[in-house]
Amino acid sequence: MNSTDLTGHLLIALPTLQDSNFEHSVVYICNHGDDGAMGVILNHPSTVTLGQVLDQLEIPPTDLGVQEEPVFSGGPVQPEQGFVLHSPDRLWDQSLPVNEFSALTSSRDILEAIAGGEGPERFRLTLGYAGWGAGQLEGELQQDAWLTVPASPALLFETPFTDLREAAARSLGIDMSLLVQHGGHA
Repeated sequence: MNSTDLTGHLLIALPTLQDSNFEHSVVYICNHGDDGAMGVILNHPSTVTLGQVLDQLEIPPTDLGVQEEPVFSGGPVQPEQGFVLHSPDRLWDQSLPVNEFSALTSSRDILEAIAGGEGPERFRLTLGYAGWGAGQLEGELQQDAWLTVPASPALLFETPFTDLREAAARSLGIDMSLLVQHGGHA
């Protein structure tokens, strides 16, 4: 049984994590239960913009300001699938409410609304997600691979992705620059 539900928390990859998919990453956990966990990486920009995604889906934007919005590499699972982390001012066809300040949606209707200037007030688009099987995340936490941080609207939607890792750690009073990789044998 899962004794610690990390839904709505950020995970900061520590130097001990041995998975290159998550190096220096900050993952927002959208669902965590006995069957595993699911989240999206918020600080690894892809080479794609929202305008390119809309063009590929043949959604003409009327709000031209969204075209240069960055799209993030949300994780190694289903990298062709888009996920929109957003403020829950409105829910969409495939919305998963996470908490009182965020939801995750993977349906086309939210992209159409964003393109038309009628989307959520705040959002981040990712391609792919991070997933853990039953007990896998708990095992990684026991190995000190992740630092857990309660998320906030400011961290999710206002902090530039380039500053997110340090800002999230600072919210706990931790300076990430002081953490070093431990390796070798005694």
